[in-house]
Amino acid sequence: MEVIYVGFIASMLAGLATGAGALPIYLGKRFSDDTMDIMLGFAAGVMLAATAFSLLVPSINLGGPLTAVLGLLIGAVAIHFIDEFTPHFHPVAGPEGPPSKLSKLWLFIIAITIHSFPEGLAVGVSFGAGDVAAGFVVATAIGLQNAPEGLAVALPLLREKYSRAKALWYATLTGLVEPVGVF
Repeated sequence: MEVIYVGFIASMLAGLATGAGALPIYLGKRFSDDTMDIMLGFAAGVMLAATAFSLLVPSINLGGPLTAVLGLLIGAVAIHFIDEFTPHFHPVAGPEGPPSKLSKLWLFIIAITIHSFPEGLAVGVSFGAGDVAAGFVVATAIGLQNAPEGLAVALPLLREKYSRAKALWYATLTGLVEPVGVF
């Protein structure tokens, strides 16, 4: 039972890293579009690398290749259904899913929030397997990729004229779904 609490705290810290990653919005008075684009590109690269090296590799080490592939396929099917039944926006394809009155920005923020839940699941499974060291590795890896994710949420909010405090708050909230996934 104690390992569950440790996993919850680790996941809470990983989720709060999303808010910590948004803190650079306080470094400048105003960011140019080029600077925002560079920071968003950096955030995307870190998140992509974290997926491959920090989540997929440990899942292969913990459960073996077959289990990792099976989990990846189940996750892909789940994302497919989420993609079909939730409104969202693709820059190239345009709006998809059921109609929505939400702005593209809020659809993006909801997508980031939804994707944080499985990250909490990953931390929960890692700790739940009884390997606390593996749990800390997964929570740390997710926390590290959450930092640029927070920036990726906060910057578009600034671009849409939200205050820095609100941008930080919303970025932090997107990561706080993770501890729910632990249980």
